[in-house]
Amino acid sequence: MIKVIRAKLHGIRVTDAHLDYQGSITLDPEHCEAVGILPLEFVEIWNKNSGARISTYVIFGERGSRCCVLNGAAARTCQPGDTVIIAASLYCQPTEIAALKPRFVTFDADNRIAGRFVYDVTAPGDGRHDFRIAPLPEMEECAP
Repeated sequence: MIKVIRAKLHGIRVTDAHLDYQGSITLDPEHCEAVGILPLEFVEIWNKNSGARISTYVIFGERGSRCCVLNGAAARTCQPGDTVIIAASLYCQPTEIAALKPRFVTFDADNRIAGRFVYDVTAPGDGRHDFRIAPLPEMEECAP
């Protein structure tokens, strides 16, 4: 088994940090649904400003709020305004990688989705793999 990326929110800005909360990251459900991240799912968070890397679980905030709030101990790693990458992963057999089509979205400065993409790996059959990033049509829905 190998660990691979399953979904990603790339370049979202932290809107708040609540140290005195039980833990987690609060995200707008619309952002999570765009890539298939589920409530209570563990994600990795990579802070582009500080380089901090943490792991926590997702809770949904208010729909349409464009929130990205670090809670509990995670609040010590990110400040409002920091740009982060949030990634969900899964384990699979190396032979299954070409069947995966991980989705990710990018954001503008106001946490609006700016772009929708898919990682596309193909296996020509000779043991090699090809890789590309393809734009995802806005109308296409995400299956978790």
